[in-house]
Amino acid sequence: MARLTALAGGAVVALVLLALPVTAHEHPSGITDLVTPAVVRVEATAHVEITLLDHIGDLVHVERSYDVPIGVGTGTVVNPEGAIVTLTRVVKNEQDVAVYAANRIFAEHHDVKIPADFERHKLKDDLLDKHLRQCYPPKSAKATCIFEVTTDITVFPNVSPADPKGIKAELVKAGSRPDSPAVLTTSGRIIGSVGLPTAPLADKVPDQQGSPTNIAGFLGRPGPNVKETVEIAHLGKGGGTGEKGRQFADPDKKVDEPVKMGGLADRGLRGAPVIGDKDGHIIGMLIGGGKDARMIGVREINAALTKAGVAPRRGPIDTAFEAALTRYHTKYYTEAAPGFQRVLELYPGNVVAASLLKDSLAKRGGPEDQGTKKAAAPVSRSTPLWPFIVVAGVLFMAAGAGAFVLWRRRAPEEPPPDLPLVAGQRQPPLDEGSNQTVVVRRSQPFAIIPQQKQVLTTQDPSVRSQDPSVKYCTACGMRLGHAHRFCGYCGHPSET
Repeated sequence: MARLTALAGGAVVALVLLALPVTAHEHPSGITDLVTPAVVRVEATAHVEITLLDHIGDLVHVERSYDVPIGVGTGTVVNPEGAIVTLTRVVKNEQDVAVYAANRIFAEHHDVKIPADFERHKLKDDLLDKHLRQCYPPKSAKATCIFEVTTDITVFPNVSPADPKGIKAELVKAGSRPDSPAVLTTSGRIIGSVGLPTAPLADKVPDQQGSPTNIAGFLGRPGPNVKETVEIAHLGKGGGTGEKGRQFADPDKKVDEPVKMGGLADRGLRGAPVIGDKDGHIIGMLIGGGKDARMIGVREINAALTKAGVAPRRGPIDTAFEAALTRYHTKYYTEAAPGFQRVLELYPGNVVAASLLKDSLAKRGGPEDQGTKKAAAPVSRSTPLWPFIVVAGVLFMAAGAGAFVLWRRRAPEEPPPDLPLVAGQRQPPLDEGSNQTVVVRRSQPFAIIPQQKQVLTTQDPSVRSQDPSVKYCTACGMRLGHAHRFCGYCGHPSET
């Protein structure tokens, strides 16, 4: 048992030592690199075609068209076909754009002072006021205005050179609240042949207070002078987020993060992905603004995608990009460069892949390149394997030697003290039984003594003083019992 324990211990130690080089070679990933290629700028505008039926004097049809801004923000592509998640307030105006168009056309045609806003106004002239109220929606039989409203949504991808026209998108499903997720899908052309790059969604929101996050988005249309903006924020109290969202809070209390992130939301980061610091996956979206920015979680994002019938998934661009990104962050620049080139073949203009390719080519073959070190010395690694093999062999030999010593140290069995000595050895006890059964002790080693032809009898002077009924074996001299027909020690037949 001791020998098996020692061998098992040696095997465990050897396996641990051999596993050290593997565990030491981890594959870290970039915190935001997985997401930023899929971040887009979203701009939504309501296009209103309005016809004013002016019959105060002669019947006149006055036609106008207005583009009413709905919102701007940031969105994230979640599948290669072009499904995008953003906030509802970015693509859907809570206010009625038809009211805005009615104010504009009345002010222009009748030359009256009406603010160009979304409020219903009243004029001092009763006739004009009556016609203005009949122009406001909803449409009725006496309506003086006819409206046709369409929503124009354009997304601008993170590509180089910049795309000035953008890609047209349609609203698939809007949320019930302004800060609920909305789902879009691209309806125009798509750069590349295998779709768009996507961002991975996390499984859940971190529960720990103060968990670091990164928020990435655009403060304007992507271009040479407008790069993606990435800001660090920390999660406040709370596990899940819910519809009201989860607050941000700096654990060091050096920055008022709700105010800082609220200002960025108002400038274009509304709807931006909140990226977890652990693995670079999306854990939520930025909502709110002003002095109170928050985050809704990935659970709400998945629920909106489910209602819209959209399944988030990764594509071939993402597979190639992640493989190249892993090599890049483990400093295998020689191997990373072809991977980024492959990404650019699948999706020309990928800003992140192009930047990392440039850096990989600059560092390829340099002192930091682990791929060059491996090619120059293929037998050795940064952590040589042979010392661990030698140590494992020594431990195995030590374990075997220890087991052998433990086995040898077991004390030999001592013979019973009452055995008679023959030729310097103790003999087994005599069987004094009165039956005819003879027990032959074959398991005990004994010395074979040459047979003696002398027969001991009662007439022998050396035994005259002994009891004549006592007999001895004529071969080995062992004392025999009364009923023994064979010697219990050597098996020689009795003379009587």
